[in-house]
Amino acid sequence: MKTLLILLLLLPALVLAQTTQPATNPYPFTPAQDSAFVRDNYQKFEFMVPMRDGTKLFTQVYAPKDQTVKHPIIMQRTPYSCQPYGTDRIRRRVGPNPFMLRDNYIIVYQDVRGRWASEGTFVEMTPHIDTKKGTTDHDEASDTYDTIDWLLKNIPANNGSVGQWGISYPGFFTSAGTISEHPALKASSPQAPMANLWRDDAFHNGAFMIAANFSFYPFFQEHKQPTKQNPPLLFDINDPDGYHFYLNMGPTANSESQYYKGRNKYYYENFEHPDYDEHWKKRNILPHLKGIKHAVMVVGGWYDEQDLFGTFNTYKAIEKQNPGIQNIFVVGPWVHGGWAGPSGQLLADQDFGSKTSPYYQENIEAKFFKHYLFNETTPITLPEATLFETGTNRWRSFDTYPPKGTVQKQLYLGGNGKLSFTPSVTGAGFSEFPSDPAHPVPFSSKINDGFSADYMVEDQRFASARPDVLTFQTDTLANDLTLAGPILAQLTVSTTGTDADWVVKVIDVYPSDAPQNPLKKDVIYGDYQQLIRSEIIRGRYRTNISKPEPFTPNQPTQVAVELQDVLHTFKKGHRVMVQIQSSCFPWSDRNPQTFVPIFSAKESDYKKATHRVYHGKPGISFIKIGVLSE
Repeated sequence: MKTLLILLLLLPALVLAQTTQPATNPYPFTPAQDSAFVRDNYQKFEFMVPMRDGTKLFTQVYAPKDQTVKHPIIMQRTPYSCQPYGTDRIRRRVGPNPFMLRDNYIIVYQDVRGRWASEGTFVEMTPHIDTKKGTTDHDEASDTYDTIDWLLKNIPANNGSVGQWGISYPGFFTSAGTISEHPALKASSPQAPMANLWRDDAFHNGAFMIAANFSFYPFFQEHKQPTKQNPPLLFDINDPDGYHFYLNMGPTANSESQYYKGRNKYYYENFEHPDYDEHWKKRNILPHLKGIKHAVMVVGGWYDEQDLFGTFNTYKAIEKQNPGIQNIFVVGPWVHGGWAGPSGQLLADQDFGSKTSPYYQENIEAKFFKHYLFNETTPITLPEATLFETGTNRWRSFDTYPPKGTVQKQLYLGGNGKLSFTPSVTGAGFSEFPSDPAHPVPFSSKINDGFSADYMVEDQRFASARPDVLTFQTDTLANDLTLAGPILAQLTVSTTGTDADWVVKVIDVYPSDAPQNPLKKDVIYGDYQQLIRSEIIRGRYRTNISKPEPFTPNQPTQVAVELQDVLHTFKKGHRVMVQIQSSCFPWSDRNPQTFVPIFSAKESDYKKATHRVYHGKPGISFIKIGVLSE
């Protein structure tokens, strides 16, 4: 959890662009040439833009020096700072990507309310107000509206068209801006947008994302007044082994009492609201994404370690609640913000065969904004969904998402570790495994800080060798098998304790004679177990996410685990594997396995338990998948 890793979390696109530059530049100009172009062709201005309630937001404008023609405006609103501050200090690159730089947009950055140089009070995931009764009622949609209105009236040589984009938290502000209802807003691109903190960044189905949260909030602190200075970290962590660090930390409660000690209200809000209560419901932007009149393009990565839920569900909410608008969906083989970087070809042990990020930037993102903001009259040729199919490493276009032709099927867990499309009729009625909070299953086999995107494609052989991980797999596939869309695990389980977490992983098992990749000569792909998708649920929320309830020891009960979407082909000769476990540490905090409030649990509350997964009487367990035919 070094400062660099915190910055990776906060500013993924910027840092990736600076730290993963490949040997060959995939762009028509070098970064140095782009930087020189900005300095030669743009002039920077800084303003305090008034909102309807009188609060002023710090806003930077990079305007083309050429005022003989009119230019569209494209803006990003951020809680992570508009740095560098000062009209004489220029960003090395402005706008969403290098392919758009020479189109000469008016590019705007704004510190959102209560952050950095802006006035006001910051509220995490600002609740949206559907009906505003006066100027004192404000939210991110109204702040977007007021900002656009001011820009149109005060920035010369604009053509009256405005677009917006943002990744991660700025993606949330972009989503909120789509419902601002300003008529000049013509194109929005929420990218990896935060949508519901209880389902993505803070919690996953009630399980606290301890490594991500703990390493984020030392940097993300409350600003009592406008500032242009980085606050000092609340603390720094010098242990490179996240598994070791968080295990030695002890109960989850210690993460606050021994480190934050009330110094960060945003971190503590998680402790005050472990259930999906009104606090989180008010911060869920998805039900409010309606009444949108302009074009939207939602972008995300299959291996986004932070906002998978936000990506898929933002697209689905906009599609469902705004029939008839242009709503484009793009997903590639990227980590969080990876599409803004210069490659997108490699992740951990995986090679996707091409530089997918520049392809997206030039052929999708640049075309999307240019069409709508320069008011082009020819129809845009972008399909509804442009998705990168992993396994075969190819881009595919679809008229709908999930793709038409997807057939729902069920993969049944069976005795002796069998996984098949037909229910098991032989073997034991259950498989069981021990679970010890003192020795949780690591989320990764590698030494890391506890928050790494690599785990999303990592070889799972380290986990299948453990006695506290159940493994089920199909026979060798006789033909290619392409999974598309969401995955749902429907389990019948029991535990000797009164609470338990359930982790489900879908894995692509390579054949023993799988060939080596010349770009990854140190990786043995024979029998490799590539993670395709995984998810966790805190069992106390299996019935009602707002009202936790204990398990009755040894009583079979159903637990549904909703995994996020995929588009992946298991090739002929491969196998499909499912692993089930009860910890994934320190990606998620540990469950005491006793029905106690976890944020105040003591070490003595953490107990060993034995868990069962049933695949015969008294119940079956299966994975519901979408199978796509060519």
